[in-house]
Amino acid sequence: MEPRLFHDVPDMMYFSRLKTWLVLGACALGVLFSLPNLMPAPAPWMPWRTIHLGLDLKGGSYLLMEVDMAAVIKERLGSLADSARQALRRGGVERFVVTAQPADNRLLVRLGDATQQDKADAALNGLITSEAGTAGKPDLELGRSADGQTSVTLSPVALKERASLAVQQSIEIVRRRIDETGVVDPLITRQGDNRIVVQLPGVEDPNRIKQLLGKTARMTFRLTDENANLGATVPPPGVDFLPLEGHPGQKVAVRRRIEVDGANLTDARAGQNPQTGEWVVNFTFDSIGTRRFAEISRANVGHPFAIVLDDKVISAPVIREAITAGRGQISGNFTAQSAQDLAVLLRAGALPAPLTVVEERSVGPELGADAIRAGAIALAAGFVLVIAFMGTFYGLFGWFANIALVFNLILMMAILSLLEATLTLPGMAGILLTLGMAVDYNILINERIREEVQNGRTPLNAMETGVKRAYATIIDSSATGFLAHVMLFAFGAGPVRGFAVTITVGIVTSLFTATMLARLFMVRWYARTRPAALPV
Repeated sequence: MEPRLFHDVPDMMYFSRLKTWLVLGACALGVLFSLPNLMPAPAPWMPWRTIHLGLDLKGGSYLLMEVDMAAVIKERLGSLADSARQALRRGGVERFVVTAQPADNRLLVRLGDATQQDKADAALNGLITSEAGTAGKPDLELGRSADGQTSVTLSPVALKERASLAVQQSIEIVRRRIDETGVVDPLITRQGDNRIVVQLPGVEDPNRIKQLLGKTARMTFRLTDENANLGATVPPPGVDFLPLEGHPGQKVAVRRRIEVDGANLTDARAGQNPQTGEWVVNFTFDSIGTRRFAEISRANVGHPFAIVLDDKVISAPVIREAITAGRGQISGNFTAQSAQDLAVLLRAGALPAPLTVVEERSVGPELGADAIRAGAIALAAGFVLVIAFMGTFYGLFGWFANIALVFNLILMMAILSLLEATLTLPGMAGILLTLGMAVDYNILINERIREEVQNGRTPLNAMETGVKRAYATIIDSSATGFLAHVMLFAFGAGPVRGFAVTITVGIVTSLFTATMLARLFMVRWYARTRPAALPV
């Protein structure tokens, strides 16, 4: 068993060599992990974690975007209508019309022969049973409309689940698109049921980002109808008249059936055609897309094959030969920038629904610099006043608390750096508030020790009793504060969460420096000097 430095040290004031080295080691690691904030990375391969500045400190752009839930419902009903038609045909129903009603979240099935109602119900029941549902329950409900038609309605639970999934998918795709543009430290969060907040530090002109995020980027490959009359006011069944990109007023008759989906793309890169020098986008399919593209191209040599992006035909090249390698090229009056943007969109994937910008604002870097300057002045002034107060009123023990306070700030910076947290103006306020909490902990300890000295206790006994009685109060205060700010982080948003993170980290570091580091200084000082009276 390790011998004590002196035999009469109570347990509360005893530090073994292991405990001492653990406390000092934590402080050393804090200094080490804080250093990346003061210097650039020596080498690109080194893990150099730093604190990032938020929008209000660095300047940049703020976008509040809304997911078009009506489009989500419309697309869901469109795919459901196709499934219903197939189910009715398989069920032997001969004459029917399936109509989607997005306003009522349902399909209506009108039968040409009322005697086939039982067959239709059986076929649609089979469709409902086969559809995946939430918690084992179907997403669809079969019923009758007011005029006796059969209705297939999306359940409220299914609508809510699909809306939540659409927002989650949109956030992931928005993050991928922004990452492709090279924006550093974007902050992308969910707000409410169907909104997404995008913060882009350092981006003063967000127009290009808005254009990238505003496009659904749903790419499909479809055959054209070469016999359709483009002058007709209504296209033939199963055909759409879509505009041709770059040719105002010109349309292409495109079949609605999707032969190959853009979801099967694995890569897309901007490049130049070596023969013409024009900018193009080269794409690659996965195994499913490669096989399907080869089948379609082999069966339709000599016919146009339309490349459709968000209901616009980018190009409709004629298939010259079977394309079996799973690679293709998109051309269509691209510039270097537009080709690069299209490649970014295709690599990131299609949004499940369009996004619209609800709110937009920009913060100039000058405002951010002023906020940093004001925050730094407030933090420095508060720090100096606290140090002067502690040194004046508590003597040597006050200076022990001041050293612990310095390491408290260092440890906070280290933990925030490891988390690669984004520091905002509320976060800086949180640091200043943490400074006050840390001082409160040390004042509690020193006041308790002073009271015990006045009650006539010996120096060692006064230190031990004072620390023990203050310890319970400090733990209770820290626990309640920690829980409150965890809840603030869980239910807050944006700058509120940044404030909560800073305070939560500060509570942990303040508890460590006040109850461990400052106490270690007191114990080592007492072991070395054995004073007759305490300097409080």
